[in-house]
Amino acid sequence: MNNIKDALSFLVRLLTKANGCSLVIVVVFSVGCSGTDYPPVPDAQRNVDVDYDYVLGPGDSVDIFVWGNEDLSSSSTIRPDGKLTTHLVEDLHASGKTSTQLARDIEEAYAEYVRQPVVSVTVSGFSGVPEQSVRVMGEATSPKQITYKKHMTLLDVMIAAGGLTEYADGNNSVLVRMVDGKQVTYNLRLNDLVKEGDITANVAVMPGDIIIIAESWF
Repeated sequence: MNNIKDALSFLVRLLTKANGCSLVIVVVFSVGCSGTDYPPVPDAQRNVDVDYDYVLGPGDSVDIFVWGNEDLSSSSTIRPDGKLTTHLVEDLHASGKTSTQLARDIEEAYAEYVRQPVVSVTVSGFSGVPEQSVRVMGEATSPKQITYKKHMTLLDVMIAAGGLTEYADGNNSVLVRMVDGKQVTYNLRLNDLVKEGDITANVAVMPGDIIIIAESWF
């Protein structure tokens, strides 16, 4: 900052001494931007194996099979309000539950009509909930919410998002992650990973991660 202030002061003095002469000065400041002030993803989180159970969310499609009662079997999509409708139950809460939990809830609801129902639920279309998705914002070709998959990496996410735009400042991008209940921000080297093929810039991603891709100023 001192160099910039000195340059501006010099420019003012020079203009003052111009004494009516036409004087045009072009000043170009070159500022190196090789990453943010945020730390890189720590080694302990670079290759972590996330152990989690997928939970259902609005937009998920499920196949409900009732053993011995095929007329009650059906396919349904979880509504935006997190509920679904089956042949016997109109408003059954589904969002935030695993497929196994939902199957037990359906069995409980069907027990009023069927003796000892046995239900299985299969997920046929995945949308998920934000807490278990990876969201990509900013200068990605296709910013989106991506359903997390086990062993997913930053490279997988960038492929799903179509890579970087021509205006992206990939190495100034950040990863926002919840760690021990606190929001933590890390620097990402997306230019190195996507454009240079530097695999050392690849890291594991976790459910709930937010990737913000910066825009280049020039």
